Parts: sequence; structure tokens; C-alpha cells
Amino acid sequence: MAVPSYRNYLIKGIKFNIKAQDDVRTTQNSGVYLLAHTMQVASAKDKNQILSNMGFYGVIQEIWDLDYLKFTIPVFRCDWIDSTSGLVVEEPGFTLVDLSKIGHRNDQFVLACQVKQVFFVDDPMHRSWSIVLLMPNREYNDVIGDDVLGDMRIECEPFTRGMPNVDTFDELMGEFGSQNIRDGCEDIWIE
Repeated sequence: MAVPSYRNYLIKGIKFNIKAQDDVRTTQNSGVYLLAHTMQVASAKDKNQILSNMGFYGVIQEIWDLDYLKFTIPVFRCDWIDSTSGLVVEEPGFTLVDLSKIGHRNDQFVLACQVKQVFFVDDPMHRSWSIVLLMPNREYNDVIGDDVLGDMRIECEPFTRGMPNVDTFDELMGEFGSQNIRDGCEDIWIE
């Protein structure tokens, strides 16, 4: 049975790419972050288990759509950064990863709905290390073809409703009201 694979995948309004797709584009959508809730113990005899969160950073290599006839599940096969030698959290709070240090080779797959998208920016201070940036979701709702987006939604109110014409400024003051005029300032007319 063949498993469909994709170069990019849109899930929850986020577009993910495989690394090979990012390599031929100017954008980067193949970085992922997984927050895992784990129980840590020092040894098999340790009675003091500690519940904690561990973060894993990776790069998507393949996107598969597992078909169970009644439903499908998208999964990502990722190269995960080695958490011990390829991950550093610097003092100001920056997370640095070495993308060449791959670990967790026995657990490469993750459900697409479990990850957040991250971006890796080359660190100018440390060669071979990248700074991890977690960006807000772009929420691609209307995708046409491969790259073109439909209408974009603006969530904030505009600063002004429009610039009044100088000739009709006094007439428009009634329409706009005084909310766009600063009190306590002398008017300056520019011709």
C-alpha cells in the first residue's frame, strides 16, 4: 500500500514545507517545535519521579498522509536536533540549535497537529548555530494554487478614517469629530 507524501501541507491555518522545498525557496516553513510532557527518573530504582516539559526542535524531511479509510492522519518525519549536544539556551533567553547534530533517530515521526512552527536564523556570533524564533501563526485560510493567498483579514482599527481635503476641512470636521485633533497644539498649515 502506497502512502501519499507531500512537499507542503496546510494544517490549522499553518503551511508546513519539507526541507527540500525550503531549499529552493526564499521562505522557510520546515522548522518545528514539540513540547513533550515527560516523567524523568535518574535510574530504574529512582522513587522520585519528576514531571517536566521537554522541548524538541526539528526540521521536516517528509510529510505523509496516513489513510485509515474512514479518516486520514498527517504525520511529519523530522530530523530532530540532539537535545544534549545540539541545543543551548543562552542567558538572555535565546535558544540556539546546531542543525547538523541530529538525534532521536528512533523517534522521527510526529503527528502534524502536535507541533508548532519555528524558524531558524543563522547566529552571526556562533558559526554552525541557529537562533530559534517562534512566530505567530500566519493562518493561511484562502490558498489558491501553491503560493497565492486570498483575502487577508486586518484585526485592528485604522488610525485615521481618511485625510480630509484642505479646502473642505471645516465641512468635514462635523463628520470626523474632534477625535483626530490634538488639544493644546498650535495649528500649522502647509501649502
